[in-house]
Amino acid sequence: MYRKYVKRIIDFTLSFIAMIVLWPFFLIIAILIKLDSKGPVFFKQKRVGKNKKHFYILKFRTMITDAPKDMPTHMLSNPEMFITRVGRFLRKSSLDELPQIINILKGEMSIIGPRPALWNQYDLIEERDKYGANDVMPGLTGWAQVNGRDELPIAEKAKLDGEYVKNMSLLFDLKIFFMTIKSVLKAEGVKEGLNNVSEQTSNTNKGVSS
Repeated sequence: MYRKYVKRIIDFTLSFIAMIVLWPFFLIIAILIKLDSKGPVFFKQKRVGKNKKHFYILKFRTMITDAPKDMPTHMLSNPEMFITRVGRFLRKSSLDELPQIINILKGEMSIIGPRPALWNQYDLIEERDKYGANDVMPGLTGWAQVNGRDELPIAEKAKLDGEYVKNMSLLFDLKIFFMTIKSVLKAEGVKEGLNNVSEQTSNTNKGVSS
């Protein structure tokens, strides 16, 4: 009941309320982005959704327009050269993720769920298949994100995603939600660049999605 109906109702209701409450912040952030650098306000990137159907995730643009498009930022050798001044603040505060409220409203994402992999993160997608983690709606935040985020090796990340799928419930979602708030306030698990990632020997298309 919760997985099939209640979770979607909660997602839509909360994201709709969030859009109404947060639209002034959207406007302010959009103005700051435009004043800081040339390019669009939003950044779109192809990700893997429920049942491995592709969709375009939305974020506030935090990089210059000629930055690599289909590579996790923490896998870049020198991401700082691409990140804008406003983008640095947005990424540290996780405010760059706010436009994903639109993805949630559209039914492409959930508030809580496995973070959507990049379309070319084949090893992560394959590993998640073992746990059924590609068969549920991806989330704005998830069990893996509050247990390491960019620091996690792919196998461990997929395993945690599988634990979420197995134990999905309202109480578990609430636990992850409040743990996410704590992690965001402390900026835990956010890594920028290959020098900060344990999986430095991975192929650049096989990084852990942030």
